[in-house]
Amino acid sequence: MANTTMGSTTRSCDAYLLFNGETLLPNGVRAFLCTVALAYCFIGLSAITARFFKSMESITNHSREVVTIDTETNTPIVKHEKVWNYTIADIALLAFGTSFPQISLATIDAIRNLGQLTAGGLGPGTLVGSAAFDLFPIHAVCVVMPRAGSMKKISDLGVWLVELFWSFWAYIWLYIILEVWTPNVITLWEALLTVLQYGLLLVHAYAQDKRWPYVSIPLVRGERPEDWVPAEDTSLHHDKNCDENSDILPSENDDVVDVFSFHSYSNAGYHHVPEKDIEESSKTMLVVKNTQEDTYWLSVWRQQFVDAVMLESPELKKMDSVCLRFILICWNSIIAPWKLLFALVPPYQIAHGWIAFIFSLIFISGIAYGVTKITDQISCVTGLNPYVIAFTALAAGTSWPDLVASKIAAERQVTADSAIANITCSNSVNIYVGIGVPWSINTVYNFFAYQEPLYIDNAAGLSFSLLVFFATSFGCITVLVLRRIVFGAELGGPRLWAWATSAYFMVLWVVFVLLSSLRVSGVI
Repeated sequence: MANTTMGSTTRSCDAYLLFNGETLLPNGVRAFLCTVALAYCFIGLSAITARFFKSMESITNHSREVVTIDTETNTPIVKHEKVWNYTIADIALLAFGTSFPQISLATIDAIRNLGQLTAGGLGPGTLVGSAAFDLFPIHAVCVVMPRAGSMKKISDLGVWLVELFWSFWAYIWLYIILEVWTPNVITLWEALLTVLQYGLLLVHAYAQDKRWPYVSIPLVRGERPEDWVPAEDTSLHHDKNCDENSDILPSENDDVVDVFSFHSYSNAGYHHVPEKDIEESSKTMLVVKNTQEDTYWLSVWRQQFVDAVMLESPELKKMDSVCLRFILICWNSIIAPWKLLFALVPPYQIAHGWIAFIFSLIFISGIAYGVTKITDQISCVTGLNPYVIAFTALAAGTSWPDLVASKIAAERQVTADSAIANITCSNSVNIYVGIGVPWSINTVYNFFAYQEPLYIDNAAGLSFSLLVFFATSFGCITVLVLRRIVFGAELGGPRLWAWATSAYFMVLWVVFVLLSSLRVSGVI
């Protein structure tokens, strides 16, 4: 029954994908062209992710003004409170946003698979491979990001432990439903329970952040500086020429507050003002806002298109290195089509970033669909198992936003909270949402259409990958704990040991990819 399908599943490589006449080329050439196209899709994915980050930044920076009366002086106190809780923003926006490429790919793969009783292989394979990429290569990058001798540690161990627990439980749960409860089969209730646990993660993390009794770990939150980026880091050997000519990475210049400013436990922003000043200030700001907003965002939107077609900015022209200028011009030429397309995304200043947020999700979903088509073609012309491609190329490519996010956090933040939390939370989101939602779609369809569950073709290979992931991840977390004990911090420290740790994490990733690929290919 596990191999029963509704409809034909026969695939032919006779159909062209990239251009007419493609089928006349040798399979090796077609595989190379598809690989180049796949890499170009990943570049586009990184570009739209940069805009996605800016929209998330605008959403999370949204604050409301609260006026209270000081009981001692009887004067009004204006307090600006963040609308979003920091921990929830990390999980619901940052982790979800950086994992959305994988989620989109898995969901599209599930929708394409409707009408079949077996699940597609791209989605689960990509998400498990992405978890390994998040845990090993991204930790390897983060650990060497702090400057030589500097160290960055997790300030809120309680929240991190909660996130770590749900991250590991996600993969334990996946193994249980694949091998223990209903081997090789996913039922409707198993799929729905998988999605439900994402909500439990949010509630538990919020409870830990607020230190609710009985459900939180009694650990004191560490002290954090008032300023997210210390004064001495705001101009840290920064070359603005690079920033002004790339949409591939989120901007790191001093005029942009990064998405990782989610975390701040300062009391800044509290001030006493006379009641009359409050009323006059509010009226003035309302008039200014109404008269300027209607035209401001239009000029910003127009400038997005101007920037997209500009291959050489004034800052780039001032550069002394002709070679570097040429390289950047060539790079801008390559990404110009993506920049022009994504200029359609409305400015993130509108509606606190929500419109740009939604448009970015739409574009990410479109690229993810293209990635699935190209991956199918590569698998067809090369004969490679789709799971092997998912564990390697797709996992690394779709995890690029995670790498960018954690790298910037490790490099610029004063603690390691967001850099490491993004990794653990993304892994949880990958399972609870990235696998839970696609499997829910398939199981609901199969339940009502055929009264059948969802069958997993390569459950044994996927379960083996989970076991390898458990073993290697234990080695990764153990080293992080040892670094905390020995050096007092998870990231940075003596350069020799930082690079040794980085190399160790990369070895763990190679072991996971190698063993998983050999297993799903039937070699072991």
